[in-house]
Amino acid sequence: MPFANFKVPAGTLDEKQKEKIVTRTTELYVEIYGERARAGTMVLVEEVTDGGWGIGGNVLTLAMLEQSPEA
Repeated sequence: MPFANFKVPAGTLDEKQKEKIVTRTTELYVEIYGERARAGTMVLVEEVTDGGWGIGGNVLTLAMLEQSPEA
């Protein structure tokens, strides 16, 4: 069974955007594995609370990500 897990900052996607991730990811797996993959494809969109993730040992927040590189 194909499986994809997307982790996104909480509150940054609406329901329609999450649905788009699910449907497009499923279509990608079908394109790769064929129609047999559709029924078993699982796509999980997880919302991570602000400050609950980081890169390079640094905790990141949504406010930090929204800042322009010049700031």
